[in-house]
Amino acid sequence: MLVAAPLPLASPVVAQPVSRQVSYGLVTGVAPRGTRRIVVSARGHVLADRPLRSQSFSLQVTLPIGSESVRVATLASGGRRSVSVVRDVLGLPATATPRGVAQSEDAFLARRVRQLARSYHGVAAVYVQSLTAGAGAAWNARARFPAASTLKLAIATTVLARLSGAPPPGAYVDDLLRDALVESDNAAANALEVWLGGSTSAGGARVDGLMRSIGLRDTIMYGGYELGTYGRGIPLRAEEKPSFGVGKYTTAADLATLYRAIWLASGGRGPLHRSGVTTGEARYLLWLLGRVRDTPKLDSLVGRRGTVAVLHKAGWIDAARHDAGLVFWPGGVFVVSVLTWSPNGAGTSSDVLAGRCADVALQRFRRLPA
Repeated sequence: MLVAAPLPLASPVVAQPVSRQVSYGLVTGVAPRGTRRIVVSARGHVLADRPLRSQSFSLQVTLPIGSESVRVATLASGGRRSVSVVRDVLGLPATATPRGVAQSEDAFLARRVRQLARSYHGVAAVYVQSLTAGAGAAWNARARFPAASTLKLAIATTVLARLSGAPPPGAYVDDLLRDALVESDNAAANALEVWLGGSTSAGGARVDGLMRSIGLRDTIMYGGYELGTYGRGIPLRAEEKPSFGVGKYTTAADLATLYRAIWLASGGRGPLHRSGVTTGEARYLLWLLGRVRDTPKLDSLVGRRGTVAVLHKAGWIDAARHDAGLVFWPGGVFVVSVLTWSPNGAGTSSDVLAGRCADVALQRFRRLPA
């Protein structure tokens, strides 16, 4: 008597994480009928191995920080098994899952930030804040600086607010977003502004409108980019200001506000989410920032303190050199923006300052309760 071979097990359908997005470790989806166990792994290590009593699954795992392929395996009777692999996921710590916190100035960090900023031979501005604990510090954070390429992130954010979901790989807008952020290409940034409004000036006006709506008080896009160039609340003041003419400008406080808004939107929270940036779009935008390899700047020292992910966008012209972004570490996430200007030209000393500010912040936040 012939016994029919058991039917093969269909692959699980994974809803989260999503390829080309960041993930805070939530794994959800639907398993094939008959599944008895589900196993999640990454880098060859099992992150979860659980019995399954229904077809749907939702597991919180601790993903390694960094780019990953997440493997979801389902096991059924008779030794049957199936696997789905989600590639190109940027794993972030679950401790950094977006939530609202009250901000407060940390006196020790404020002294260190002030010392570092005032040691720069020119004009500097710094803003740092733990987004998971709320503590932070600032120096000269309301002073306006030439924005350079830092506002390409504002363009990208406005584009995503107009889309219905993150663009698929290889789509026109996807290519432009990658080139504008990862390669800091001016022509791509200009093309995105034209896509937004029909011209760089009209597109820039749309960018300015969205930025104002989420609380950026001292930021102006001012059209396109030239081609061929590349306890108490935290006090926000302008201690000293660089001297420059008409053009794009921003502040350390405003750049920090933008990064905080993108991070909140990646959890379905905050003003950007209410303005049309979906959770998936924000996670895609953070994934793009994770591909930036403009180093060493904010990331020059923090990597020596353990596993971190620095998601950032720098900008520079002859007289100004900046970096701003989010630093994720096992204990959470903080935002940091460091702007510099020198009439004699801003060089690698600006990058050194950025790296020191990020490192001082990480060391301090590690000692504070989350």
